[in-house]
Parts: sequence; C-alpha cells; structure tokens
Amino acid sequence: MNLNHIAALVLKELLAVLRDKRSRFVLIAPPVVQLLVFSFAATYDLNHVPVAIYNEDQGSEARELIAHIEGSPTFEVVAQISGESEVAPLIDNREVLMVLHIGQNFSAHLQRGERAPLQVILDGRNSNTAMVAMNYLRTVLLDYNRNWRATQGRSGPQVTLYTRAWYNENLQSRWFIVPGIMGLLMLVVALLVTALSVAREREAGTFDQLLVTPLRPAEILIGKAIPGIIIGVLEATLILVLMVVLFDIPLRGDLGALYLGVVLFLLSAVGVGLMISSIAVTQQQAILGAFLFLVPAVILSGFSTPIANMPEVVQWLTYLDPLRYFLIVVRGVMLEGDSYELLLHQYWPMAVIGAGSLAMAGWLFRRRMY
Repeated sequence: MNLNHIAALVLKELLAVLRDKRSRFVLIAPPVVQLLVFSFAATYDLNHVPVAIYNEDQGSEARELIAHIEGSPTFEVVAQISGESEVAPLIDNREVLMVLHIGQNFSAHLQRGERAPLQVILDGRNSNTAMVAMNYLRTVLLDYNRNWRATQGRSGPQVTLYTRAWYNENLQSRWFIVPGIMGLLMLVVALLVTALSVAREREAGTFDQLLVTPLRPAEILIGKAIPGIIIGVLEATLILVLMVVLFDIPLRGDLGALYLGVVLFLLSAVGVGLMISSIAVTQQQAILGAFLFLVPAVILSGFSTPIANMPEVVQWLTYLDPLRYFLIVVRGVMLEGDSYELLLHQYWPMAVIGAGSLAMAGWLFRRRMY
C-alpha cells in the first residue's frame, strides 16, 4: 500500500469539496444553523403554559390557589370560565393546554381538615407535554398545601422528601438534547460527504480515470474515507465549542476520551457512507440512500425516546446503530465526567461496526469496478 498515493487522493478529495462554493456552504452553514435552531427549539421544559380556570368556589382558599398558579413562571392564566360547556372548545382549539376545575366545596373541605379534590383536564394529544405540565402543577399544589398548613397552624407531614439531581443539577433538558444533536449533525455530514464521493465522480465521468491510475481498490477506499473523517472531526470541534461557550454545557470528562469516541463514530458513519456510495450510480441515489439509513439510525439511537421503552426486538436492532453508542459517549464525557475505562464498552462496538462496514464497502467497491 503506497501512502503517497493515498495522500494524493485525500488531498484531491478535500480540494474537490472545498473548491465548490455550494459544498463549503453545506458543510459549514447548515450544521451551525441546525445546532442553534434545534438546541433552542428542542426542549422538554415548558414556559408560559396556557391555563383556563373554572372556579365554582368563592372562598379565600380557592382565590389563594389561583394566585399561586398566576404567580408561577410556568403557567399563564388565559381564561376564567364559568361553565362546563366552555371547557371542550378551549382544549379542542388548542387555546389552553390545561383546565383547572375548582369545585364548590373546595374551601369548605380544607377548613374542615378534609381532602379537597381538584379536577385537571389536559390536552393529551402530546402525552409528554401533558405529563410535564401536570408535574409542574403538582409542584405548585404542594407549595400551596405547605403554605396553607403553615398559615393555619396545622402540622404538616412528618416525612419530607428532598431530591437532588446528579449531573444536571438544574434539570435543564437542553443539557441532554444538545449533545445528542452533536451526534446527529456529525452523522449527517459524514454520511453525505462519503456517500456523494464516488457517485459525484461517476456523474462527472472522472471515475473511469481514477480506475486507470496506479491506485489499488483498497487505497481508493482509504483515500475516500479519510476526508470524511477529517471534515467530521472539524465539524465536531466547532459544535463542541458552541456547546460549551454558547449553551454553557459543562465539559467534565477527558477531552481525549470524547475525541476517541468521535473518531470511532466517524469511522462507522464513513463506512456506511462508502457502502451507499459504492452502490449508488447518481448523487440523487446517494442522498436517498443516506437518508434511508439516517432516519432509522436517529430513531433507534435513544436520541428522543429511551431505548428501554422500545419493544425487545427493536432493542436488539439498536445494537447495530453506531449513534446509540456515541450518544452515551458524548453525554457521559460532557455531563458525567466519564473516562476511557468507563466508555470502553461503547468504543469497541463502534470499532466493530466501522471495520465491518468498511470491509463491506470494499467488497462492494471491487464488485462495481469489474
């Protein structure tokens, strides 16, 4: 294997990408824009949740409860309704996410020391949002209950629960989502760069010229793979800087452990991209093949839904997804401070997937050559 031949092909591939203004734009602008848009938009935190109040109780306790809800930064009371017939239109038209119904005897029950039931009607079309809003409301009610007992001079519960969150003390969902977006964008860039490499040359008619050079198939394959890895590492560095500087996400672990995961993940992504590139005849086919792999890879990675909640058969399929392992690496290094030893079980599957996909790409590449 001639290293000079491989270096010349790597340089040729990088120049082919960087000389094209559209390619430079695609590699730099969209990932940055997507990182900013996704990071600010993709969050499980709720703010200014629209709430309607249906209050049938004129007592002071009911008014105090409403004041607690209005004073919460999470909720925004947008309607005060006076009948059950007004509830359904508000929910159906998405004007409110929640309706709180305070019954006629709410204050009377509290004054007698009895349980005072409340009815909460939620828009369940987005079950995750509804449950988050319900948990926020439960926090407000617990705070109201504690304050009411204190003002009435009544003893509260003897057991108090104190919670402490590890690794994400303020429970900011962005700290969990943004590192996942890093893996997603790296996968997109690495797949597209490598998937289009051979297909672009076939369309331009330069692939036949490449075949008559002294380069052997293995050297061509390596020369096509290295530019994707280089571009992916640079992309990862840019995203990492934005994560730390712009979003204040801590980097608690070893930077070397993170970059080892980056390289192994890119090796897997580049291998899949070269497999697609070896099969595709046109760039359009290469793009379609890349997205055919990309969508299942994101869904099966645990990026948005826990893998433990998936059916058992689907959970077995996730072991073939390199993004699954990289998300554990980047979140482990950023938030938990994981080291090389703790991430070893994530490194070797990505290395196996990368070696297997590159071997398959080489076999397909040789079949397409002859």
